[in-house]
Amino acid sequence: MEKLFDHRVDRRGTSSQKWEKYSGSDILPMWVADTDFAAPPAVVRALHERIDHGVFGYTNTPTELNALIIERMQRLYNWRIEANWIVWLPGLVCGLNLACRAIGEASDQVMSATPIYPPFISAPRLSGRQVLKVPMQQVDRRMLLLADDITTSLTPQSKLLLFCNPHNPGGTVYRKAELEALAERVLQHDLYVCSDEIHCDLVLEPGLQHIPLASLGPEIAARTITLMAPSKTYNIAGLGCSFAIIPNPQLRQRFINVRKGIVPDVNLLGFTATEAAYRHGDEWNQYQLQYLRENRDYLLTEINQIPGLSLLPIEATYLAWIDVSAAKLTNPAHFFEQAGVGMSPGRDFGDSRFMRLNFGCTRDMLEEAVRRIRAALVNELPA
Repeated sequence: MEKLFDHRVDRRGTSSQKWEKYSGSDILPMWVADTDFAAPPAVVRALHERIDHGVFGYTNTPTELNALIIERMQRLYNWRIEANWIVWLPGLVCGLNLACRAIGEASDQVMSATPIYPPFISAPRLSGRQVLKVPMQQVDRRMLLLADDITTSLTPQSKLLLFCNPHNPGGTVYRKAELEALAERVLQHDLYVCSDEIHCDLVLEPGLQHIPLASLGPEIAARTITLMAPSKTYNIAGLGCSFAIIPNPQLRQRFINVRKGIVPDVNLLGFTATEAAYRHGDEWNQYQLQYLRENRDYLLTEINQIPGLSLLPIEATYLAWIDVSAAKLTNPAHFFEQAGVGMSPGRDFGDSRFMRLNFGCTRDMLEEAVRRIRAALVNELPA
């Protein structure tokens, strides 16, 4: 099965966001967070079977899918949840926006760590809330949102914390003690949390395990909206299926109310792919994780040998957060595109000193990207 990930699927001409951005140019697309790997064979088979049925009408959430999520949370995280806690959504980003609308009032503050995935900054503003940015700290070569910084940053208008674990960008996997400290501050200051845990199945560092914030106990669970999805892990983002887990019935009802008439239901192929991925995709993902670990290790070694660049250890995700500040580039995104590598500019995440590179691709493509980056910087920087 390992050879599946060495096979480069030609995504040109498929309306792929990732590949269409640089259509007609010799730029390797390594920006948006989807991989270039084909979905697990079990997912493809399930979709074929459903399509062969031939009828694609309005579809309820399959009862067996809720049961599968309940079993998965118990098996992976020792987290006992109930079916009515699950709210299905056609995407995780809409979950961030709904959380901002469901908690607090207009002009209240939503706290968010930075740097962060851009919708964490746009969702509060689109919801009529203020954004309160809390800079992350580098501790022992890991980027962290520190509990003390939550306390020192918040104001009486702070109502909601948007949290990301594993973190995007940077790949931090929060340890239990770190989560407990965050939970303590959330409870102490009467905050709610929307915890984006979409990369929970992409922990690369051996010995680390994802811990859902809400699994720590009933008190923090009652103040948490947990967002998860199979999209990043199994490369099925285009099928639009994610879910929120909301134990607090009042909070859950507010969340459901603000979506009415605006957010559509999940489509039937999204449900089909999700069920197949979670039921049959774990072994496939273990092979994927090994491939991504090898890509990560290669990238860490190579990037840290290129003048002007540095890269901290990556504990999870397939997204490298590369410090380009020492290269002193006027426009890093344009510079690297000119070199033939299209990355996500750090300014979109809140820190223009960085670039984000997606290494969820074949090794030969990653090696070519590194070659181009090295050649461009060696020619750019003085000896």
